[in-house]
Amino acid sequence: MIESGRPRLRRRYGRGRLVRLSPVILTVVIASLAYTTPPELAFSRLLPAAPALAAAMWPVLPTILLGTVCLFLMIGLSLVFPDLGTWWTAAGIIAVTVAAAYGSHVRLQRERTLFHVRLVADVAQQVVLSRMPRRFGNIEIESLYLAAAAEARIGGDFYEVVDTPYGVRLLIGDVRGKGLPAVGTAAAIVNAFREAAFTETGLVNVARRLDASCTRYNDAFPADGSAERFATALVAEIPHEGRRIDILNCGHPPPLLLNGRSLRVLESAVPSPLLNLAELIGDHYTIDSFAFAPGDLLLLYTDGIAEARARDGEFFPLAAWMRRQPPTPPRELLTALHRDLLRYSRGRLDDDIAALAVRLSKP
Repeated sequence: MIESGRPRLRRRYGRGRLVRLSPVILTVVIASLAYTTPPELAFSRLLPAAPALAAAMWPVLPTILLGTVCLFLMIGLSLVFPDLGTWWTAAGIIAVTVAAAYGSHVRLQRERTLFHVRLVADVAQQVVLSRMPRRFGNIEIESLYLAAAAEARIGGDFYEVVDTPYGVRLLIGDVRGKGLPAVGTAAAIVNAFREAAFTETGLVNVARRLDASCTRYNDAFPADGSAERFATALVAEIPHEGRRIDILNCGHPPPLLLNGRSLRVLESAVPSPLLNLAELIGDHYTIDSFAFAPGDLLLLYTDGIAEARARDGEFFPLAAWMRRQPPTPPRELLTALHRDLLRYSRGRLDDDIAALAVRLSKP
């Protein structure tokens, strides 16, 4: 796998260098054609295109230098072909070079702004999605996160895992919407979970705290338009000794539990209300318990994974994919999921993606 990736990286690096040298290549091609073809074809009039192309990828000074080279090339060609209309073309080169230098300056400013926005998004991601230990006692956990809005790097999906006196508690969820507008709601829910997971003895009270936090945040910062901002969420608890997992599902996709080659979908008998909708439909929460034996592999995920599409519109066959996986550590499972999702969707994800893989180690 690693060896097969190296030639691909070299090819990408080589193509990148070729693209960055394209203004020079264009200059050489135009100058060669202007020198070797009859003057009537007037290829020299294309020389202003070189600094214009350079503005899209070069800094200001190299762009100006290339425009200067093109100007001297035009003057040199005029000595060989006196009837080229040198001064009109030279004026065009100067005008285009000045405009290209300004365009390069504006582009660099925008790139710096985008860089700082990404830095802020990285900090926000670290606040909402804190790095977790990969092991809590005999429980191994790994996480995966991909934002559909690549320039934001963070979206409305969220997760958290905390080790409490009641066991290891997990949270995964999805705020309606994506990109930065959903981050605030996700942060409010995650922060409420970090506190409630330690202080509340039961998952029902934890869910009520999450719903109250989501409602307060949405009241303080209403969503644009008439649509309500709500979130699906799944709260789970694994006792320290293992053997079972308790799940409270607020409208979230059900987890998948792999035991050898046997796959089980952990459906809730009675769904609990989505966050921020309890006041409308009632706060009747249900906890379901499932066996969780040593060696079992549990996958919690958001709907962006199950709804990833191929070019023909078919959804990613998550259950069938999970059933084919061998017994593997959580990290390797999510690495394979990441790779196969991108391959299936051809690198085009329409929604944010979050996943937690959990395994109870064998004694």
